[in-house]
Amino acid sequence: MDIPSKYDALKAENHWYDYWMEHDYFSSTPDEREPYTIVIPPPNVTGVLHMGHMLNVTIQDVLTRRARLMGKNACWVPGMDHASIATEAKVVAKLKSEGIDKADLSREEFLKHAWDWTDEYGGVILGQLKKLGASCDWERTKFTMDDDMYKSVIKVFVDLFNKGLIYRGHRMVNWDPEAQTTLSDEEVVYEEKQGLLYYLSYPIEGSDERVTIATTRPETILGDTAICINPNDERYSHLRGKKVVVPISGRVIPIIEDEYVDIEFGTGCLKITPAHDINDKALGEKHNLETIDIFNANATLNSFGLHYEGKDRFVVRKEITKELEEKGFLVKKENYVNKVGTSERTKAVIEPRLSDQWFLKMEDLVKPAIKSVLETEEVKFFPKKFENTYRHWMENIRDWNISRQLWWGQQIPAFYFGDGQEDFVVAETKGEALKLAQEKSGNANLTEADLKQDEDALDTWFSSWLWPISVFNGILEPDNKEINYYYPTNDLVTGPDIIFFWVARMIISGYEYRDERPFQNVYFTGLVRDKQRRKMSKSLGNSPDALKLIEDYGADGVRVGLLLSSAAGNDLMFDEDLCQQGKNFANKIWNGFRLLKGWEIADLPQPEASKLGIEWYKAKFNKTLVEIEDHFSKYRISDALMAIYKLVWDDYSSWLLEIIKPDYQKPIDRTTYEAVIDLFEQNLKLLHPFMPFLTEEVWQHITERTPEEALVVAKWPQLEKVDEALVESFDIAAEVVSGVRNIRKEKNIPMKESLELMVLNEGKLAKTWDVVIEKLTNVSEISYVDATVDSALSFRVKSNEYFVPISGAIDVEAEIKKIEEELKYTKGFLKSVQKKLSNERFVNNAPEKVITIERQKQADAEAKIETLEKSLASLG
Repeated sequence: MDIPSKYDALKAENHWYDYWMEHDYFSSTPDEREPYTIVIPPPNVTGVLHMGHMLNVTIQDVLTRRARLMGKNACWVPGMDHASIATEAKVVAKLKSEGIDKADLSREEFLKHAWDWTDEYGGVILGQLKKLGASCDWERTKFTMDDDMYKSVIKVFVDLFNKGLIYRGHRMVNWDPEAQTTLSDEEVVYEEKQGLLYYLSYPIEGSDERVTIATTRPETILGDTAICINPNDERYSHLRGKKVVVPISGRVIPIIEDEYVDIEFGTGCLKITPAHDINDKALGEKHNLETIDIFNANATLNSFGLHYEGKDRFVVRKEITKELEEKGFLVKKENYVNKVGTSERTKAVIEPRLSDQWFLKMEDLVKPAIKSVLETEEVKFFPKKFENTYRHWMENIRDWNISRQLWWGQQIPAFYFGDGQEDFVVAETKGEALKLAQEKSGNANLTEADLKQDEDALDTWFSSWLWPISVFNGILEPDNKEINYYYPTNDLVTGPDIIFFWVARMIISGYEYRDERPFQNVYFTGLVRDKQRRKMSKSLGNSPDALKLIEDYGADGVRVGLLLSSAAGNDLMFDEDLCQQGKNFANKIWNGFRLLKGWEIADLPQPEASKLGIEWYKAKFNKTLVEIEDHFSKYRISDALMAIYKLVWDDYSSWLLEIIKPDYQKPIDRTTYEAVIDLFEQNLKLLHPFMPFLTEEVWQHITERTPEEALVVAKWPQLEKVDEALVESFDIAAEVVSGVRNIRKEKNIPMKESLELMVLNEGKLAKTWDVVIEKLTNVSEISYVDATVDSALSFRVKSNEYFVPISGAIDVEAEIKKIEEELKYTKGFLKSVQKKLSNERFVNNAPEKVITIERQKQADAEAKIETLEKSLASLG
């Protein structure tokens, strides 16, 4: 078979992905094998491939491909999330560019536009995942707005409502004025922002006196309904029972007393605006205050905003400050750093707003989910440190605001039939709702036309919290064959930023609807950052084009580059050089393969060196396999890759191929060749989950294969007994080889000039590896001596000393001078280490690990001095 001189990544990627798809290797149906199930964290339908996705998907693919090689029935379910806020915003913007206002459309008309947009732009990311090599079962692709997924969400809402866990409440919520919807607490990001603290004076009614309050939001004074003082604050005791006049509006409001007011903060007087602050609302309810909402849904002021009606809140802040100053109500301004809540999606500043919303009671629902992670460890987190984050959120959980003032999403299945607050029913269909409404109202004449469905949609996370169950139709058909086979799933790979939004809630729904965990292990990836430790983002322009990286370095190169720098849960400092390293690794494997296939094979006796090399590599391979299995069990994916990388680059390419390499223009014996090909194939199996394209390309070039013999469905290497003694003895031999090579390099002695090697310590060293050492160093003879050798260069490995006799090959005078300089430096270094170790304060206070390192430095320096002195003596 003709092997191209260079590995063509693009050609290989296109060819083998098509081949895998054509032969259906990624599809899964329940059978007698052990299932391995993983569900993709569904990217937004609006999304495109970015660095975070690439890291996440690469890790999932590594786990899936490895499970497949281990003989498991691997099922990786892909899909997308409808992303209510993000998608609706994009559709609204598109309509606006066409001169269409959402407000002028009916819900049905708007949804048609949303579906058109989704059909045109949605799913781009799934196609991009294929470029990366994702081995998902694409026939199982799910979308959170698919009919069955939609029905599952509605069924769960109705069920939770009937259990008394969903209720409608008039509450202070987080309002996003840009998306014009409420948000849950977890969707609000608090950012420290530089602002101002405004001191405003309110006239006391019927008096010349004034009282001063401090506020960060002067525009909200138009919604004030009281001023509050602490009853224990003697400064203001004379104001009890009095009233103040609100500046600009002229409204008269009472002065109330409550110990909630902090005497030490600000002026000790607090303005109370119940419609626009959660704490003010609580005080308002306690003291029966009026509630005045001054904002429209888009955060412009309404008619209570007087002459500022229709203006944006931040415009009004500037203008009202100026008016307050002109009218003598502004006492002073101070710089003030404030924590401001912003919408995670739109970045708009959040408004606290009183609103009728739907809530899910969480207090009891979370109990099994707390127990499964923090007590029984039915669900394990990697790294474990994220359990603390999980604990804090779960133990301080608040009821979940699940309604959104949006049209794109699952419409809340509540149907209103009258004018009263309680005149509604909850049902899966309008027909069922009608029956319930007739019963509840006692009016048998009600028709479906009398029912009006709630306008709101459900929070996006209310559909994705069911993801591991609903993708297998486990809500609508709780006992179907697929859910019983694939659930609970095995691994979840996700970012710690959605531990509350998604991970915790999936665990909650898993116990509520399947009475068991949704997954066994959660692997949290870090965030991908640039070399300056900044989070990669579009706005900073520091995120490379993911597809361009694949084009430049090959998918395998990018996968290796990402994983080499990605320890679980730790942020990844992305550097494009790592992708180059991945590409270089692919080329190394390719060139090693071409070297192997270029040798002529003959029926010759097997050389002793080759036999030894193969035995050693098998032992080393098995030792590394033990390491790799341990890394995978602890989800140290990058460590597993690094172990394979070293095995292939160092042990296989740099050592084994050199040991078995035939002499120039001579053939290789068949026994060695077949053994090395077999070992190379074992390497490819280990590498395949990480570098699927390159490994399949090489695998298929080794020999003609049937589709059943493709690498993608090969068998993961079986662990065999590790011959530790063989591995250790080779490590010593490798040091000897390096010692001789260093002498050649330092003294410019060419490889073709053979050397002698003498070993002091006869009888204490196995001579097993002599034949390999001779081959790799071009040593004509290894002899064993019982005394130091004169006129020889020496080096030490463990307790043995090695001598290379020198003839006219080197300048003895120059060599003596060089050794003397090195000896002087080493003695100076030893003195500094000894000084440290003789310092009682250092020895008593330094960690044990540091002391051990210093003592090792001392021992190494002493041994080196001894060797150098012997070398000097022999040269003298």
